[in-house]
This record gives sequence, C-alpha cells and structure tokens, in this order.
Amino acid sequence: MNMTRLGWLFLQSNETATPPWVTSVVDGVTRFIPPIVFRVIAAIFVLVVAYVISRTLLQLLSRRVARRFRRPSITRTILRSVQTAIMVAAGLLAIYILGLQVSDLTLSVTVFSAAVGFILAPIIGSIVNGLFVLTDQAYEIGDMIEIVDRGQTGFVEDITLRYTKVFTLDNTFLVIPNGKIRDRDVINYSAEDERTRLSLDMTVTYEGDVKQARQIMEQAAADVDEVIEGGPDIRIGSARYPAKPTCYIETFADHGINLRLRYWVKQPYKLLTARSKVQENVWARLEDADVKIPYPHSHMVFDETSGELNVSTQDRLKQ
Repeated sequence: MNMTRLGWLFLQSNETATPPWVTSVVDGVTRFIPPIVFRVIAAIFVLVVAYVISRTLLQLLSRRVARRFRRPSITRTILRSVQTAIMVAAGLLAIYILGLQVSDLTLSVTVFSAAVGFILAPIIGSIVNGLFVLTDQAYEIGDMIEIVDRGQTGFVEDITLRYTKVFTLDNTFLVIPNGKIRDRDVINYSAEDERTRLSLDMTVTYEGDVKQARQIMEQAAADVDEVIEGGPDIRIGSARYPAKPTCYIETFADHGINLRLRYWVKQPYKLLTARSKVQENVWARLEDADVKIPYPHSHMVFDETSGELNVSTQDRLKQ
C-alpha cells in the first residue's frame, strides 16, 4: 500500500469531516511529489523524534542511575545503551517505512562470513573485554594510572564497552582498546588511597656522621609541602607504615653505608615535583653537614702489555 492510496483511504474514512480544500491539496501534492519522498521524510522524522526522546530520557535517568550504581563508568555505559537501543529501534522503524524488505538486506553466506570474521568479531571481542574491565574494577573514571610498557601516566577520562580513554600528563589523549589494555600491566595510583610512597637511596661514607645524615634526610623530606610530614600510621592491607619520612640503613657496602629514605606524597600527580624537591633539599643540607657522599673514581693503568703511546710537550711560553 503506497502513501497515495493510504491518504485517499484516510480521506474516505473521514469524508464527512474533511473540508474540500484538504482533499484538493492532498490530491495536488500526491500528483507532483513521488511517494518515496513522503517515506524519506517520515523516516527522517522518526529518527529525529527518537533522538530527541533519547536525549530527554537520558536527562531524566542520569541522576537516578548515578545514585543507584555510584560508578561513573557503569552509569555512562547504561545511559549509552539506552540511547543506542532507542536509536536502533528507530532505525528499524525507518527501514520499514522506506519499504525495505529483509531479503533486500541479506548478504550471501560468503560475504556474511567475511563480515563476521573481519568486522564483527573484533567489535564483539572488544565489547566482551569492556564488560570484563567494568566488572574487574581495576580502574575508574578519574583514577590516575600508569601503563607500564608505554611508560605513560594519566587520568582515566572515559571507559566504554570498546575502549578506555586516558588523558595523559603531557596533555594528550590515549585511546586504548579494552582487549589490549587488559593484557598490559597497569598501575593505579588512586584506586583506594591517593597517598603514594616514594623512596630515595643514598650512600654516605663510613667516616661521616650516619645518624646526622639520616636526620637530615628525614627533615628535608618533611619540609616539602607535597609530602606528609606526620600523623597516624598508614595502613596497607594488614601492614602499617609510618606516615612521616623515615630513613633506614639499607646495607653496609664496599664504599659506604647505603641509606634509604621513604616518604609519602599526598597526591599522585605531584610525584615528580615532590621527588625533585626532596632531592634538592637533601643535597643542599648534606653539603653543610659532616656527611660525605662517595663518588666513583676511575684509574687508568698502563703496563708492558698496553702498547706504546708517544707523548710530546712543548713549552709554548718560550715561543
């Protein structure tokens, strides 16, 4: 049944209530405009209405879904799924309005198999990995993570069923498929607690004041604003660690005593700044103390097996 016949049936069913001018307008329009144009306009109208409905529904459901799940990644995934379902239903309805049949969209077995193998299979695999990422809860939107093999650190900007978007500290974006990021080592700096512990290894000579060196290193770290200077012990699992900077004697080495300073940084994105300030303070204060830092020496030894080297000197002052 085409649009012209449908229009006439509508007019005949409402013959008593339809003014004559409406009949003439419909007759003129259907005479000069092909029915396919009406179908295209109706299909576009359905898609536009579906888009408006989906946007309105997302605004109504966003707060309720966020309060229910309390995880931004799951909230966004649910809302995107709702919007996608509405648009897919509208697309199917638009195809029906255009008069397309399922047989018109059917592909041969060979082409369909190739499409599944090369197009649909990676997409489906990525979606499955996305579900695992959301279920494992290894990281969440807003967490600071480091991708070990790439050596890049950044904040998780978005998590979808297909990829994870990371906003790096270098002001660039990384878009990594979920299938690949699950196979990589990812360090999460802010999953449970933003506080991160750093360490500084240093060697001092046996002749120096080791006790003074340890006190200087601890105080040098505590005076940095980004470092936690004290407070209750920090609990990691079943273990507890001092919150204030602490310097330990690591080993007695050949050329001196190895010291290790451990301190906690308040925020993970301040790691490089805090490490630099601590090392700067330690270096400046150890210079004024009775502490010596050994440094390697290189000695060149020549014997009868080393060959010959002719060296000549001239007194240029006499020339």
